[in-house]
Amino acid sequence: KDPRHLGRKVMEEFVAAGAPPEILMEAHPHIGTFKLVRVVENLRARIIALGGEVCFRQQVTDLHLETHNGVQQVRGLRVLDLASGHSRDFAARQVVMALGHSARDTFAMLHARGVAMQAKPFSVGFRIEHPQGVIDRARWGRHAGNPVLGAADYKLVHHASNGRSVYSFCMCPGGTVVAATSEPGRVVTNGMSQYSRNERNANAGIVVGIDPADYPHDMDSWVAAFGTEDGAHYAAQSQELLAGAKPSATRAHPLSGIVFQRALESAAFVQGGESYAAPGQLVGDFLAARASTAFGGVQPSYRPGVHLTDLAHSLPAYAIAAIREALPVFGRKIKGFDMADAVLTGVETRTSSPLKVPRGEDLQSSNVRGLYPAGEGASYAGGILSAGVDGIRVAEALAVANASLGNLEAPV
Repeated sequence: KDPRHLGRKVMEEFVAAGAPPEILMEAHPHIGTFKLVRVVENLRARIIALGGEVCFRQQVTDLHLETHNGVQQVRGLRVLDLASGHSRDFAARQVVMALGHSARDTFAMLHARGVAMQAKPFSVGFRIEHPQGVIDRARWGRHAGNPVLGAADYKLVHHASNGRSVYSFCMCPGGTVVAATSEPGRVVTNGMSQYSRNERNANAGIVVGIDPADYPHDMDSWVAAFGTEDGAHYAAQSQELLAGAKPSATRAHPLSGIVFQRALESAAFVQGGESYAAPGQLVGDFLAARASTAFGGVQPSYRPGVHLTDLAHSLPAYAIAAIREALPVFGRKIKGFDMADAVLTGVETRTSSPLKVPRGEDLQSSNVRGLYPAGEGASYAGGILSAGVDGIRVAEALAVANASLGNLEAPV
């Protein structure tokens, strides 16, 4: 719901910054990855023209807090210049933390400072690629190939017999499967489409919902994800939180979803040959539970390449079973979806943030005054449009807070 039409406002800002004007009229607006780069550059230039400052290669390494009458209040940030290795402190009574969903170092820092966070559900799976023509014919029929229609997309969901939901995620017509890892020794997939949507393959994530009850909580898993010292510390915290009870969003350690992600991503790196190639398998072989040895009619787009293997151990058994059940069902909805030569590439683990940073009605952190969690990393957005809308809401909340305090100091 968007009664104030903030989504329209965000789209208008995108168009003013160079996005295609037709996004204001389309049911499924699409800017295109390469055009989006120019849009971001123009938005940055406008921010600078209005007096803002954009600092590259800067890492927030600490959040300075003070306590008044038992209430924590932001008083500033410490920022590391990655080029020089020098740190500097910024004084601020208000800080907007608009993180991406993979800002794992910052999540850990906020946790260390006692900022309230909760583990949350997300989804994991594979990318699937088909020839775009197969999807066009299944969706458009005899009109496939008509330039007015363009490349067809799809949205699919299946509720598996084991209780898991399988669905298509971030479908990219005429697009490319891309490397999305943010850490060494790990492999992650994602998808993108250029504005033209004219690449040979269609791709989408085929993902399975998981929740904090699925996350590992043992010492070995924590150490593998965070190293010996931090891992042991977090593992002890995790056991204290659980206190023998079943994990849940409120009882699971807030960083436990990252443990789950890193385990899958590290395994994918090994399965891919430790060269940042991604592990892959043909759909026919995946359904038959046998390793793939050669590509068929579908050539994968992932770079630096796809290493054919057996993906059966790339995800938990319940996820593999759910996807194996879902693909033939999807094939009955879209002819050719379960074609034997379609390619699965793994692993897709960054569908959304693995945690949430709770905030109140005033959009401030539930336990730190002056801290405004925002956007996808804090779990208040799921893409560029909803992130823009959340940004407007946070800016308005800041204005209200400053007006009530007579505060003219700009937030960070």
